[in-house]
Amino acid sequence: MHRIETFIRNIPDFPKPGIQFKDITPLVKNQAVLRLAIHQLIHPFIGNNITAVAGMESRGFIFGSLAAWELGVGFVPLRKPGKLPYDVQSISYDLEYGSAELEIHIDALNKNDHVLLVDDLIATGGTAAASCELIEQLGADIIACAFVIELDTLKGREKLAKYEVHSLIHY
Repeated sequence: MHRIETFIRNIPDFPKPGIQFKDITPLVKNQAVLRLAIHQLIHPFIGNNITAVAGMESRGFIFGSLAAWELGVGFVPLRKPGKLPYDVQSISYDLEYGSAELEIHIDALNKNDHVLLVDDLIATGGTAAASCELIEQLGADIIACAFVIELDTLKGREKLAKYEVHSLIHY
């Protein structure tokens, strides 16, 4: 994982003072390292009967769609309100600095689906937990949650206690 970690850049005081932003753009720019990251994200779940990968807007789209491609399954986007053109199921959830909402097409998943949830980073776990709940509202089963980066001190994994959680890099 050290090779992947060297392509994650720290941006101090972004988006506000005191925050150490983990910038993944050098990672996604490098084809070999991006490929390595995707393979490491999905490796524990190969053979687990995954039928779809879901990812949250927006960086989850990058890693999730590539993971879906490698697994040979479809990708399901979880989007901010008003971005999906068809009928949606939505969920509101609290963040450490306010609230947010996610939406999914009502026909994106069903009871026969086994989903791998993928995102670039887990911090407090609010978005990931809401995403799992939204996916389960459609009847699908969560196989696991996979993240490139986990900020351990924020204890987001605790909100996902009933799911298997796989993270490549821990800070």
